This record gives sequence, structure tokens and C-alpha cells, in this order.
Amino acid sequence: MATRGALKRSYTWITAHAPWSAWAWRNTVFSTAAIPPALPLATALVLLTTAPGGSGLPLLLVLLLTPLLTRLQRSRFRALLGLDVPPVVHTHPRRTVRGLTERLRSEAIRRQYAYHLVVSPLAALGAALVVLAWAGGLAGASAYAWVWVIPSDGALPEAGWTRQYDLLTVGGAVALLAAPWLAAALTRLDALAAASLLGPNRARELQRRVEDLAESRAGVLDAADIERRRIERDLHDGAQQRLVSLAMNLGIARATLPGLPPEAKAVIDEAHREAKEAIEELSNLVRGLHPAVLEDRGLDAALSGIAARAPLPVELTVDLAERPGPTVEAVAYFVVSEALANVAKHARARRCSVTVARVPGGPRGDLLRVVVTDDGIGGADPAGGTGLTGLRKRVGSVDGTILINSPRGGPTVVTVELPCGL
Repeated sequence: MATRGALKRSYTWITAHAPWSAWAWRNTVFSTAAIPPALPLATALVLLTTAPGGSGLPLLLVLLLTPLLTRLQRSRFRALLGLDVPPVVHTHPRRTVRGLTERLRSEAIRRQYAYHLVVSPLAALGAALVVLAWAGGLAGASAYAWVWVIPSDGALPEAGWTRQYDLLTVGGAVALLAAPWLAAALTRLDALAAASLLGPNRARELQRRVEDLAESRAGVLDAADIERRRIERDLHDGAQQRLVSLAMNLGIARATLPGLPPEAKAVIDEAHREAKEAIEELSNLVRGLHPAVLEDRGLDAALSGIAARAPLPVELTVDLAERPGPTVEAVAYFVVSEALANVAKHARARRCSVTVARVPGGPRGDLLRVVVTDDGIGGADPAGGTGLTGLRKRVGSVDGTILINSPRGGPTVVTVELPCGL
């Protein structure tokens, strides 16, 4: 069964790449179609060698016809090969003389010149060889079918089975077998050259896409930060104020209605306590989203509030000669808040220090460096919980870096660097 399957696959491959297959004819037609677009250059070269007086005019005409030749080549690739070579998007308008001049001098047009002046003539020459291989192979392989019609004056062998005609037939068959592969090789090389010369520059296109993605991501981050602030204001001015009013009314009811039954008084006391707890939880939620003090007074004041509420002593040092962007401030606030929460939950530390400073970052611009150190038991593993994983994702959202050094036995040092330009 294995042998039969191998034979079947071999037969399928042979028939798919035989001289009479669609693969062979498609590559042959595509290669042959490279000859007409190369005719203007061939004409220009002929005129250039035969008419020295007008030497520059034919070549100038070819250069001016480059956009038309490029469209013809793209249509050839699309119609015959199914390969779509994307056009180059020019930023210079062509309605003005300056814009047209800038286009003709652009890097994309120079690459098109290289294709039409170098690759296209070579492709046409290769196509001529393919046609010659097909014609010569067909003529040689069928030598015994037509040789008898040629009158012989003694210079050629007589019709019949001779060694010369045998060699001619074998050579024609070899040429027929080689012609499809020659056409396929030319097609492959032509496609590679067109993709790199007629289309947009891949390196520049990737650079442009990276810049566009960076701008769009910055817009998304700004929009998320604005939405976070809006939610914080709505919670602070809406739901939190309603809870405060509810707690006050419950407190007034408890103080002014002493004659209530014990059951009703217990219900009021429980509702008052739950309302105060809800206010505290909502306050913590609002501070975690985007505290108002961060927007009004900056990182120093906002982080001072976090340090004051921490369940262990926190030494805070903030050295910022200039405030970073609001998105970076929000990320730095989240980093310190989450790091201190992790220290309080897992580190068993007696004290902690937080240092925030703006440092030079080289080509990337200034960096906001946040260092959180504790004297706990260490052993913090980013893969072991969601806290440090959330820190890494939040820092990575603004192209920041995070380094966690936490050996067993401590201390733990979390260093975060954020670009201040966002």
C-alpha cells in the first residue's frame, strides 16, 4: 500500500509539472508576456546606438513612461500570475511641477527605473530563450515527422532512421522537458524582483505601520485614561454622594427615633454600618481608578496618600522637576498602589521604600523610574499570581519595562521605567 501511494504521488507530481500541464503553460505565457513591456527600452537602445544626435531623447521617453510601464507590469502579474503588487502611495501631489519633480526623484520611482531598465530586459531575454526552447524542442522532437519534406542535396542525411536524427529527437525532447522549468524559474525571479522594486518599500512600510500603530495605541490609552477619569468623577459625584446621604439619614434616624422596637433599631444599625462600609469600598475603588488628587496635584501628593494608608511604614521619595504625561502618571500610580498592596498581603515586611525620579533615557527621551523595595521574605514570582502579571501588562501598555528582583529571604526590589513622552 505504501508503494502504491508513493507511485500515485509521483504520477500526480509528474503530470502536474509535465510540458502539457497548466503549470507549464501558465509560466510560459507569463514569461512570454514580459517581452512587450521591454520593447520601448529596446527601441530606445537601438535609437541610442544608431542615432547619436538624439541620444538622450529615447531614454528620456522611457523614463517618462515609467508609471505607465509599471501599471502594465502590475496588470501582467495580477492577470497571469494572480500576484497583486500593491502600488506605491505618493505623498507629493502631481498637479504641480514641484510635486511631479519630487515624484520622479523619489526612492520608489528609482526602484521602478531599476526594474524597467535592468530586470525587464533580462526577463524579456529569458522569455526569448523560453520561446526558443519550446520551438526548438518541438522541432527537434518531431524531426522524423517533417524531415522527409526537406529536399536533400546530399548535405543532409536521407530520410530514415539515422544517428543524426536520433540525436536531434532526443535533444528536442530534453528541450521540451526543460522549457517549463526554465519558464518557472524566470517567473519566480521576476515575481521576486517585482515585489521588491515595483511595490512599496517593505522596510519603510513596516516602519510606517509601526508608527501608525504607536499613534493609535497612544490614542487608545488616552481614551481609556479619559474614560477612567469620567467613571471616577461619576462615582465620586454620584453614587458616593448618594451613599453618604443615605448613611447620614440612617444616622439621623437612629439618633432621633429612640422609641423604635429593638428589631427595627437593629435593622437601622446594620444598614448604617453597611452604608459606611460601602462608602469606604467605593472610595478605595475611586482612588484605584484615578484619584482626583493625582490630576490636581500630581504624583507626589497622590503617592503620599497611598503611603499614609499603607499598613506598614513607607518611606516615599519623589524627585520630579517636571510632571510626566497623565497616562504615565496613572500607570506609575497604579504600579505603586499594586506593589504596596502585594507587600502588605504577601511579603511579611516591616518597612518599605518607594522612590520615584525622572532620569535621562538616551534616544528614548526621559524615563520615569519607580523603585519599590521591601525587607520581606522575598520569593515573588510573576508567574505565580495575577498581581505581578497585572503590573507587567500595565507597564507594557506604555512601552515600559519592569524588573523584579526577589530572592528567597528578601529583599524584594521592583524597578519600573516608563517613557515620559506619552
